[in-house]
Amino acid sequence: MLTNAVTKTINQLFSPPFRSVLWKSIGLTILMFMGLWFSLQSVSSIFFTPLLASWPWVLSALNWLLGAGIVLGMGFLIAPVTSVFAGVFLDEVAEEVEKTYYPQDQIGTALSLSQSSAITMRFFLLVLIGNFIALLLVLFLGLGVLIFFLLNGYLLGIEYFQFAALRHHPMAEVKQLRKKFSFEIFIAGLAIAVLLSIPVVNLLTPLFAGALMVHVYKSVRGKITN
Repeated sequence: MLTNAVTKTINQLFSPPFRSVLWKSIGLTILMFMGLWFSLQSVSSIFFTPLLASWPWVLSALNWLLGAGIVLGMGFLIAPVTSVFAGVFLDEVAEEVEKTYYPQDQIGTALSLSQSSAITMRFFLLVLIGNFIALLLVLFLGLGVLIFFLLNGYLLGIEYFQFAALRHHPMAEVKQLRKKFSFEIFIAGLAIAVLLSIPVVNLLTPLFAGALMVHVYKSVRGKITN
């Protein structure tokens, strides 16, 4: 099941609709960081420049640190922040997968803004927390790599399966499906965690995860109806 789902997902990952979502997400991320840059520069000009006018070297060092901080922040946060914006467009991804591979089935209902926002923010927080825990375990126990994949596989599997299934079922039914097919969902979550661990490529994580879990949902749903 998983091999077939991954193959279908990869084949569609660079199609025009998917590329459109990716570029929109990256564009919004860049705009956000640009806005942050100009905001910090404005704060520095308004508050710090008058105070530090007598110490130009301190002011220069402060501006340099602000710039370096934003660059480093982009390096660490660009993937999760892009994921947040991509989450806004995940229904477009799911609908494209359903139309392409399951034209005989009814197209799912797009999630409400509150539902999609909640899933997106949970994904963002889970990735940050999971990676932080993994980093601590690497430093102190040497188990970070294993924990990273197990933890993210479990959490991402749940989040993205719920996204795909909620398009067709209420939450109570989604939870039943999740419990019944927890192993399949976890294995698919591990595939998502592998992609998440690859720098730059992990920008594709939300698209890959959203599309993959549509296939997983269709597969497990078929086991019940058959």
